[in-house]
Amino acid sequence: MHQHMGPFQGIYLPNSSAEAMIRTMDRCGVKMGVFCSHAALIDPEENVRMVDVIERYPDRFRAYWCINPNYPERIEDDLDRFSRMKGFVGFKFLSDYHKYPITGANYKPVLEYADENELLILMHTWGGSPYDSPAHVEKIAKKYHKAKILMGHSGFGEWEKSIQAARDYPNVYLELTAAVRVNGLIELMVRGAGSEKILFGTDLPWFDPHHGIGCILYSRITDEDRHNILHRNAERLLQPFL
Repeated sequence: MHQHMGPFQGIYLPNSSAEAMIRTMDRCGVKMGVFCSHAALIDPEENVRMVDVIERYPDRFRAYWCINPNYPERIEDDLDRFSRMKGFVGFKFLSDYHKYPITGANYKPVLEYADENELLILMHTWGGSPYDSPAHVEKIAKKYHKAKILMGHSGFGEWEKSIQAARDYPNVYLELTAAVRVNGLIELMVRGAGSEKILFGTDLPWFDPHHGIGCILYSRITDEDRHNILHRNAERLLQPFL
């Protein structure tokens, strides 16, 4: 539920093409990835180029449309184009990079659109951030009840507050990219929020899925919990978009 794709400035990512990512996914047993290309995180025009990947590999990929809040004059056009594109499940917010809070006014039309259409929003979240902390997520969840809010990195560091948000709001989910490596955290999340509120993700091509899968397989949780985290929850959320 959390992938990227393509080159990224200043970083060597040797397996970042769609084909290379599929090879990695095949080795790990990952059936489908939901991604936002690195280029789209910076340039809104790059969103439409993700359609080519989805059309070439419709059984392997879906995508998030990235919203850059620093171009508010383009958001209406973004939403119009999104409505005409196939293969997108919702939106990607990267507020720490864009230096704009997820509660800011520029995100409002996107949140309203996602809520009205019951879409997914993958939000980069980080503990202590002035832009996308668990407290910011809670403010959004109180107002928008139909959009599915995926807390990318699970509000890294502010674990208890992130778990509380997932427990208290039916549409808030914890996503495990980077967080999965913290010893004992998966068990804490399962106890606090329930395995039905936890999603597997890796930031592929940044992190190899083998490591994340291993962390889940060797956590002190039940097989039912593992199935929920690794595929059932994602299958349920993605069903309307398949």
